[in-house]
Amino acid sequence: MGTSQVTAPLCAPSPVPGDTTPSSGVIHINSRHAAGFTVIGNHLAQHRGLSLTAIGLAAHIQSLPAGARIGIKHLAERFPESETRIAAALRELEAHGYLHRSRVRLADGRIVTRTVSYNQPGTVAPITPTPRPQARHSKPAAPLPTPPTPAPPPTPVEAPQPPAPQRTPTPAPEPTPPPSYVSVPPLTAPRTPPPPLPQPYAPTEELRRTAAALLADLRRHAPGLTLSEGDVAALTPGVAAWLERDAHPDTIRHTLTTDLPVPLKHPAKLLRHRITTLLPPPLPGTAGLTPPRRKVVATPLQNCDTCDRAFRAADPGHCRDCRADLRTAA
Repeated sequence: MGTSQVTAPLCAPSPVPGDTTPSSGVIHINSRHAAGFTVIGNHLAQHRGLSLTAIGLAAHIQSLPAGARIGIKHLAERFPESETRIAAALRELEAHGYLHRSRVRLADGRIVTRTVSYNQPGTVAPITPTPRPQARHSKPAAPLPTPPTPAPPPTPVEAPQPPAPQRTPTPAPEPTPPPSYVSVPPLTAPRTPPPPLPQPYAPTEELRRTAAALLADLRRHAPGLTLSEGDVAALTPGVAAWLERDAHPDTIRHTLTTDLPVPLKHPAKLLRHRITTLLPPPLPGTAGLTPPRRKVVATPLQNCDTCDRAFRAADPGHCRDCRADLRTAA
């Protein structure tokens, strides 16, 4: 009657499903959560296109309650990562459909950022009405007492009147359709075409060959000015115009390769602009470089009215000696 029953303790659960333990790799020790847990899909935890920062940030956001603040500055205060890494991780989650951020204007005029987190990308978010500020309703006033209604006076007996003539109802005016607005494209100023490339007055084969060789040789002095055969053929007449105006090849090379922008995206367009706008004028001849001579007009000779001596003067009269004698005599 007093037989004691001995109950053996249950065996501990195997750390992995099955009877064998893997020789390498991770070994899971799983314990069932009763509270305080978040379900995260393997499509996020094992995502091959997301960084570890983005996966961890997505797990943190999904574990937060609704309405929690997840701004970049707030997350940077919470975690050791910088604002730059957190912003990059948020962009990754937004690109892969785990996060959606939008700017929403509230009824009171404020603009806020609304962030929606998806534990499964592609899920349609429920439409939630925009919160509006509730107006304060005043307490309704107590109704006033209704005064007693007086008795109506006796209705006098009237003689029957002939029926009034019937009027033809006037048709109601048709509603005016709302004006149609035609979207007019914004007016833009017409673009001024670039000036034409200068051309030589007397093109020769020697000028063309020298100009083409100078353009093809520019890449030795400035690697960014590497031109194609088509660009060299198109710019050759402009350089030939420089050579025709007695511009030295070294002068042309210095003008085209000095102060180049960095980075140089369109070398042919830059060379065309410089060849066109910096074209020197033709050299003047030797006659044009001689200063003009002053024209000297000789004073005519006159004969003195007293002594008949010749002297130079613009008008006839007396010579200098005779004018002195006349002043002395006076």
